[in-house]
Amino acid sequence: MEKIEKIKKHFEEEAREFDEIILKLIPYYREMISALLLSIPFSRDKSIKVIDLGCGTGTIAFEIRKLFPNAYITCLDISENMISMAKAKLGEEDKNIYIVANFYDFYFEDKYDVIISSLALHHLITDEDKKNFYIKIYNALKEGGVFYNADVVLGSNAYIQEVYMKKWKEFMRKNVSLSEIENKWIPKYKEEDSPTTLMNHLKWLEDIGFRDVDVIWKYYNYAVYGGYK
Repeated sequence: MEKIEKIKKHFEEEAREFDEIILKLIPYYREMISALLLSIPFSRDKSIKVIDLGCGTGTIAFEIRKLFPNAYITCLDISENMISMAKAKLGEEDKNIYIVANFYDFYFEDKYDVIISSLALHHLITDEDKKNFYIKIYNALKEGGVFYNADVVLGSNAYIQEVYMKKWKEFMRKNVSLSEIENKWIPKYKEEDSPTTLMNHLKWLEDIGFRDVDVIWKYYNYAVYGGYK
């Protein structure tokens, strides 16, 4: 798919600067990831199986390793450069698995206690793609397992979406120039990203069978949400 190849090229090129870029572009990124991590309901000494979908440079997987030292963590990303960065953070011990694949070609070959993702699933192009991937996630969870996603969402109508974009640009303006926002990051968002409304996500999860679906954290067009199997 041409769009997926463009996304892969973008992340291969930006892997080394990714951690710095994300703090400049994503509002309250550390808060968002903290909310994601706090949602994991297992005891700290349990040997949980975790998969991070679109792991990027391994930032979240690294935090999970600190919180759950006995966890078995699988890192999946479309970018080989991102996976290399994740390996550098987490190391290549037996409890870490690294997979280079895109979401369309990937099939879960194991069952997990925790499936997480951040700033990645909005790259699934259509609503049907997203729903189908949620079904795959649900089927890959153990009973009592959890799925949580931290991602960009759309407003439920044009006015709310306009507010979302205004607030996002206000945040970015603190860190990068207006010219860079308008000529680089907003065009890249429009070209590569395919977000949908938060309400769509919640409905799909409940329809699939997830229970205790909840929104853990939200700041305008960014949200952490998910549920239990």
